[in-house]
Amino acid sequence: MSQTASVTPIMEARGIRKSFGPVEALRNVSLRLYPGEVLGLVGNNGAGKSTLIKILTGFHAPDGGEIFLNGEPVHFRSPDDARAHGIETVYQDLGLVNDLPVYRNMFLRREHVRKLLGFFPLLDDRRMQHETREYLKSLKLELPSVTTDVGYLSGGQRQAIAVARSLFMHPKVLILDEPLAAMGAREGRMILDLVVDLKTRFNTAILLIAHNYAQVFEVCDRINWLSRGEISFDRRVDETSVDELTRLVMADYRDSATGTGY
Repeated sequence: MSQTASVTPIMEARGIRKSFGPVEALRNVSLRLYPGEVLGLVGNNGAGKSTLIKILTGFHAPDGGEIFLNGEPVHFRSPDDARAHGIETVYQDLGLVNDLPVYRNMFLRREHVRKLLGFFPLLDDRRMQHETREYLKSLKLELPSVTTDVGYLSGGQRQAIAVARSLFMHPKVLILDEPLAAMGAREGRMILDLVVDLKTRFNTAILLIAHNYAQVFEVCDRINWLSRGEISFDRRVDETSVDELTRLVMADYRDSATGTGY
């Protein structure tokens, strides 16, 4: 998708800095994310991706810099505060409860409740099952049953449920932390198709953290390379290539080996 200088990013980070004791994790990170865009955030291990995500989602407060939503400065006090501002994140551990069925996971911490004879509150399982079926159908996700315990699903199906649950809150920004890690080709294909569907049908702004550059090029509109605590590369996917990213990887490794990095 094409962005111009006149378009306001839905989320923007400017000059983000973060240190842990003597270790400078982020030194000057600036990042822009637009509605209906998938931004790929890539970089070698230790580049600062996890720290940046934790700042964008309220786990850490930055030592310096600012975060903006729709052009307005925001200060997240906690992950719940970031979520209240429309920032949803799916981490590698997914945050699902394996011993609960799909529909209970979809409504975790926001269950529908009904009352029996006006006294004893009970979960409205029938309503949650129905709404889960209809919602997953709208996302074109096929599962054995919404009453199946999550622990019996494949890795790709669990990942899809985690993404769908985040979308249930109609987020402004969806952050996916390595959603394709340790997945087979078929499961990875399902998640990639879901990402493309989200940006086109729902105009969701998506920040995708990934290591597989071929998959990044398949679904992302733009790529940011995070190197030694800074965004050192910001290109549209049609302006770069897997070969160029591979050269960046090798340059980073050479700098680390020779001590030219920090």
